[in-house]
Amino acid sequence: MNTECEYVDIYQWFSFIFRFTFDNVYALVDIETTGGQPSGNSITEIAILISDGERIVDSFQTLINPGAPIPHYIQAFTGIDYSFIKHQLEACGLTLNAKKLCTVRLSRKVFPGYRSYSLGNICASLGIRLQDRHRAGGDVRATAELFHRILREDKAGVVAESLKKGAREYVLPPNIPKEQADKLPAGAGVYYFVDERGLALYVGKAKNLKSRVYGHFSGTLKSAQKQNFLRAIHGLSFTPTGSELLALLLESHEIRRLWPDENKAQKRVAQVYGLFDYLDQNGKIRFGIDKVRGGVKPLLVFSNRLSAMQYLDKMVDMFQLCPKLCNQQTNPGPCIAIEKEVCGGECQVKENKEAYNAKAQAFFDSLNQEKRIYFIVGKGRNNKEKSVVIYEPGRTLSYTFLPSRQQLDFELVREQANHLKLNPVMESILAPVISGEQQKDYKVFTQTQFNFSENG
Repeated sequence: MNTECEYVDIYQWFSFIFRFTFDNVYALVDIETTGGQPSGNSITEIAILISDGERIVDSFQTLINPGAPIPHYIQAFTGIDYSFIKHQLEACGLTLNAKKLCTVRLSRKVFPGYRSYSLGNICASLGIRLQDRHRAGGDVRATAELFHRILREDKAGVVAESLKKGAREYVLPPNIPKEQADKLPAGAGVYYFVDERGLALYVGKAKNLKSRVYGHFSGTLKSAQKQNFLRAIHGLSFTPTGSELLALLLESHEIRRLWPDENKAQKRVAQVYGLFDYLDQNGKIRFGIDKVRGGVKPLLVFSNRLSAMQYLDKMVDMFQLCPKLCNQQTNPGPCIAIEKEVCGGECQVKENKEAYNAKAQAFFDSLNQEKRIYFIVGKGRNNKEKSVVIYEPGRTLSYTFLPSRQQLDFELVREQANHLKLNPVMESILAPVISGEQQKDYKVFTQTQFNFSENG
């Protein structure tokens, strides 16, 4: 922005607005710009009308030299953007702190039921003449007439309520009704932003839904990507979970179910590691750690390679397996297990294949016999209930809610649970919980073929 050549104009219209400091006076503003975001772009035209609520009492309009060519694609761009005006003023050393109103949001409340509340569409619906479209002067005159109509029809005091200090409504994008945002609870859950067709734009999770959702809209909105995102949001919904763990799992499920445009991270394949078994060319049972890939089910799942390797190390010692045949020792030197005298030397053919495979099979059988189902109990959506996540590694995942004082009936819980489609991201979230690494806010119960127990 060329502040040297523009400073006189900007100072002039800034001073013009603040000549009017008494109550019940409104400055209606429209701008044209070189681009859709404040940073890196400039205002090319501004029009201001001063209204006493019933009529226009003064006006100001000027073109502003942006110091750069106006792109062809943006010559038809228009829109009142408070953050844009604030940013341009700050570039000239001026500070704008004023209460603000949005005619889109006010129109939704005072004139409910219309399909669209963009300036052109709402003016057409209400019979307001709109001339010199996409010029600041023409748009602001139509905006003034619309605003006067809003004031006349505002029997419920919508404008006065919106001007109250601390009102959070104008932190929200204009197409999200405040009534939707007011319903947000302060607890954990999953939230959804949708576009004008009702399709999911973004799915997120939060420990505090109200705080997290408003966090999307706070601050000075300078990036083009963020501004385009906010313009596209036309609705908000949420699902409370109580448990942060359940919010993480449900978010992952919903991202894969809805595939929202703005969710990038979870569309990438998560790094999850598994324990696998296979027969080598000599007919020996072998075990190894590798990344979990689609179509191949591991014996066990781990959130990272280190924890997987540590687990297999323990099993090698417990079942007197060969570290080399379990891919734990890859160097060509002597076998560590032979030196410790805990292995019969199968990697050096000192032990027959059948004897070694019998030990490997014992380990494999122990895994099958101890197939576990985990019941992870956490906070509910209120203090009268608790959440239960039911997880069978590599196979199934579901959840339900129970009265907080109700004892766990494992079979009944499984029958009434809501099923989620298990994916690698979920497995990586759950692995440290069932291993005991992360159990701060949860109790983990285990069901095997033979018994129930509480972990930890």
